[in-house]
Amino acid sequence: MSKKVILFQGDSVTDCGRSREESNPNAHLGDGYPALVAARLLADHPADDYQFFNRGISGNRIVDLYARWKIDALNLRPDVLSILIGVNDTWHEFGWHNGVEVPRYRDFYRMLLDWTKRELPQIRIVLCEPFILPFGAVGPGWAEEMAARSAVVRDLADEYHLHFVPMQQILIEAAKRAPQEKLLVDGVHPTLQGHQILADAWLRTTADLF
Repeated sequence: MSKKVILFQGDSVTDCGRSREESNPNAHLGDGYPALVAARLLADHPADDYQFFNRGISGNRIVDLYARWKIDALNLRPDVLSILIGVNDTWHEFGWHNGVEVPRYRDFYRMLLDWTKRELPQIRIVLCEPFILPFGAVGPGWAEEMAARSAVVRDLADEYHLHFVPMQQILIEAAKRAPQEKLLVDGVHPTLQGHQILADAWLRTTADLF
């Protein structure tokens, strides 16, 4: 039997109503892509001891993630860590002038990765590309800034030799086959269909880890 702790980190797209009180693995993971991934892997690997945790928090920016990293990530000592963060760094700037500009986003993301690799040198990390589609809450100016954040995440994945899930590109391709409103509720948050597409992409990207 193989034991493996898998942790999902991020903002509301990861949070998806997960429990704040449940500390047991594989329970109350929310209704988004982390739960879909967990369900698939648990069903496909019944002999393995896979322990899934979701520590996404709605509204988080990269600086919020960094501030709670020890208790919500390092202390869980994950074997596999998945991170999806970035849309609020843009949204909070356009909405409330409290965003995180792209260069500082890069700096904090790098500090977070360095800290994690130093504390957990054997960890396998999955970086997920932040995404939007151009409707709903998404306003003018978002696309260019989000593209810059996507480039940061892709470059960090290359530099640190990490798995990279191209979620933005996957949703762009999916929107060629279905109305974008079937994929995201408001240009930011996935529908159930959108979450399944992201979960499938995550599983394809990380197939060598399981």
